[in-house]
Amino acid sequence: MNRIDQRFAALKAEGRRALIPYITAGDPAPQHTVGFMHALVAAGADVIELGVPFSDPMADGPVIQKACERALRHGVRLSHLFEMVHEFRQTDGETPVVLMGYLNPVERIGLETFADQAAEAGVDGVLIVDMPPEEADEVGPLLKARGLASIFLVAPTTSRARAATICAHGEGYIYYVSLKGVTGSAILNAEDVAEHLAPLREMTALPLCVGFGIRDGASAAEVGKVADGVIVGSALVNRIAENAERPEAIPAALKAVLGEMRQALDA
Repeated sequence: MNRIDQRFAALKAEGRRALIPYITAGDPAPQHTVGFMHALVAAGADVIELGVPFSDPMADGPVIQKACERALRHGVRLSHLFEMVHEFRQTDGETPVVLMGYLNPVERIGLETFADQAAEAGVDGVLIVDMPPEEADEVGPLLKARGLASIFLVAPTTSRARAATICAHGEGYIYYVSLKGVTGSAILNAEDVAEHLAPLREMTALPLCVGFGIRDGASAAEVGKVADGVIVGSALVNRIAENAERPEAIPAALKAVLGEMRQALDA
């Protein structure tokens, strides 16, 4: 088992839900990212999703698009993310790290080079938003051979047949998109989420984690009643944006948001 599997096994044994924060690497400047990652762990993060800055993030709303723009202005590339994860691993060898991004930057450096460098840095999983399992025949085995989990999205509009295909290819956890639209675009409905998760549980034993629309402790707690984990991105990236001119205040701001969610989930 890699770190993702180990973490979810431990959470299941404790009867707890995973809290998975997302931040964009290099936002507002690359030298702060590792410190932010440690702050997230201190606030109760179980897994960290580290966003790969990209110029055209099709699944992301304005908040994360602007975060990508801020990072790209500093020239942040995949090589910098590998350096960040490697630095993070110097003092944290337990918290799983998932790279979340798009296929273009991966193809640019080469699939095998990407898989090698991700594994060497200490990455545990990869979620490539625009790479469906039907097109993962090449990169999937490369990741698996290096102990990296291939994580996929399931949307409310995904057909049952295609959801079964995704579940068959997925590793680590299934990322269920709670609503139609982009990140940070609407308020989710926990009852609707529960209805969509039920058939997925018949298809896979993987943990089902829900993202898009988790804004605060209340929404995290509601989703935590029906899911194995909650994923929060825009609410955190918003705090980074609000404090971009004084990055020394960002760790405390992140801890405040995530700490409330951790407390609500555990309650």
